This record gives sequence, structure tokens and C-alpha cells, in this order.
Amino acid sequence: MTKSSERDRAAHSWPRYGIDIVRGALIGTVETVPGVSGGTVALVVRVYDTVITSAGHLFSGLLRAASDLPRRRGWSRAADEFRAVQWRVVVPLVFGMLAALLLMARFMEGWVEDYPVQTRALFFGMVLASLWVPFSLSTQTSREPGVKARWGWRDGVVAAGTAALAYVVVSLPPGEVSVTPPVIVLAAAVAVSALVIPGLSGSFLLLSIGLYETTLSAVNNRDLGYLALFALGAVIGLASVAKLLQWLLAHRPRITLVVLTGLMAGSLRALWPWQDDDRALLAPGEHSGTALALALLGLTIVLTVLLVEHRMRTAAGREANPVGQPPTGTPGR
Repeated sequence: MTKSSERDRAAHSWPRYGIDIVRGALIGTVETVPGVSGGTVALVVRVYDTVITSAGHLFSGLLRAASDLPRRRGWSRAADEFRAVQWRVVVPLVFGMLAALLLMARFMEGWVEDYPVQTRALFFGMVLASLWVPFSLSTQTSREPGVKARWGWRDGVVAAGTAALAYVVVSLPPGEVSVTPPVIVLAAAVAVSALVIPGLSGSFLLLSIGLYETTLSAVNNRDLGYLALFALGAVIGLASVAKLLQWLLAHRPRITLVVLTGLMAGSLRALWPWQDDDRALLAPGEHSGTALALALLGLTIVLTVLLVEHRMRTAAGREANPVGQPPTGTPGR
């Protein structure tokens, strides 16, 4: 059996659907936490490139349909784009993400408000461990199979620069804005753009703008008018950023992953457990022992997931490439 047929069979299996639903649920859960990026989790669970590429094809298909159908040019160009979307992965991911968003929105606001130090500490450890993902992927961009593309001083400078930029952005004090339709659409576009950029948290940006609690309340109370405006902004933001990232990952994968590593590193500032209401950093204080334990727990959880995932990929690679045959395929899903 060829490797491609094995992938097709795996794609049709119910366990695979279940795994992707869980992956989507993890992404949706962290999107309700200010400071934690859904894009970071997508990288950790190895669906980031699939999501970005599929989103790019989906929006290209919609644009071509909107352009070709009124001119009676047919459906073929749009259909080609839609067929390129990995629906068997994307649909379970979206289902899991939406289910987690609806469920966790009821709890997360209270947890962040009642246990801010403990919550930030847990996610600080998780994001810290997650830095390994884009870093290791960036070293796999060599054109020679099996050769590591080590970081040079230029990579370090780029990562440090983007880390500094992310640090400044997440240091901005929370704000308050009037809840008007244009503001909702713009805020949603910005927040959902952050969804696909590891290191930037959509919930954190909503908190900075002053719409975090308003948006959670709209989800919990099923405010359809607010949610419709938010969905419109989300589509606009996702369409604009996804196409750019699709191109970057296809044509400039190394520098893109270096930048993403820097963004994630700088965003750790938002998750420092001890902060005041204006986000000024404080020295470790109350609950320091609990915070340290939770940070180590978060770090251990992510490292365990990465180790298990690495062993599963290694085993799958051995099955697909028996001894004596050259390896095929590329890293990542």
C-alpha cells in the first residue's frame, strides 16, 4: 500500500475525526483566555499549516465564485479551490472549536477574574514549552532531506525584533470603546486575525479594546445581532490574513517560522502571573508556590504532548518507509 493511500484511509477513519475534534476544542478553549493564542495551539497540535492553507483556498474559491458566476464563466475555477480545502480535517476542527467556545465562555470569564495568577501561570508554562514547535519546524526547512537548517545571527535578530514588538503590543493597558456596529466589525477583524498568528491572542486584543466581557456576554446570552456583526468582521479579518500567511508558508517558510517564534516569545509578557490592572509587571507575590507548580504543570503537559506526537510520527514513518527504502513525504501534516 502506498503512503498516499494510507493517508487517505486514515483521513476516513472515525478515530481521526475524533482527534481533530479534540484539536479544535483545544484551540477554541484557549481562544477564550486573554494572552493565549489559538494559533499557538494549532502549531502545537500540528494543524496550523492545514488550517491556513485550507482557509486560503476557501476564500479564493468564494472570490472566484463571486467573480465568475455573474459573468457566466462557470464554476470550475471556484470548484478547484474548494476541492483543495482539506474538509475532512477542517470540519471536525471547526466543530470542536465552536463547541468549546460555547462551553468554555461560561466558565473562563469567572476563572480569569477569580484566579488570575493561577490561570496565567498555567498558560505561561504551556506557551513557554510551545516555543519549541515553530523553532524546530524552522530548522526543518532545509532543501536537503535530513539536514537541519540551524539558526544564524540574522534569524536571532529577526526573532528578537518580533519578540520586542509583541512585548510592546501586549503591554498596552486595557481600554474602553463605544459598542457600535463599525467598532464591533473592526474589533472582530483584528481579533480573528490574531487567531491565525501564533503569539497573538484574539481575546487579549478584545480585552485591550474593551470588548472582551461584552463579547463573552453576547455568546452566553445568544445576542444574535452582536454575533452577526462579529462574524462579519471575523470573515473579513480571516480572509485578509489567511491568504498572506498561506503565501508566506509556501514561499518563505523559514523566515515566517522564525518570526512566529519571536511573536510567541514576546507574548509571554501578557501571561506573567503578577500584574496590576494596567498590566504593569509586579514581583512574584501571593500564590507564588501554586503559580510555580501550575507553570511546571503546563510546561509538562505540552512537552508530553510533543513527545507523544513525535513518537507517533516516527512510528508512522517507519511503517510507511520500511528498511531499505528511501524516506518520502515532508514533515508536518
